[in-house]
Amino acid sequence: MTAKSARDRCLTRLSKICLALPEAVREDKGRHAAFLVRKRIFAYYLNDHHGDGIVSVACKTFIGDNVALAAAHPERFYMPAYIGPRGWVALRLDSDSVDWEEAADVVKGSYLQIAPRALAARVKIESD
Repeated sequence: MTAKSARDRCLTRLSKICLALPEAVREDKGRHAAFLVRKRIFAYYLNDHHGDGIVSVACKTFIGDNVALAAAHPERFYMPAYIGPRGWVALRLDSDSVDWEEAADVVKGSYLQIAPRALAARVKIESD
């Protein structure tokens, strides 16, 4: 399998997670993709973001949680360029042992911060 096909599979799997959330849409941006809810981005698929060579999903966290995750688990999480200081953290998707449940949890947490309350409430109800 080529690196390109592995990246394509990651984007396909990530898209399935993100687009399962209410009113989520995907916008492709070159090698990257943005996932939005009502025109607000809740996740980015990053492929070699600013030449870092990493494939990841970046999600909004509470400020400080991003630093804590990156410090506690540097093999999985890191601070993405430019958006990291604004409360975003990236989860690597380019390893052989991606925990897709963890990826879904990080995406869902970001969505719940970004989505309007009525949509966020639907996610909480659906997951119960």
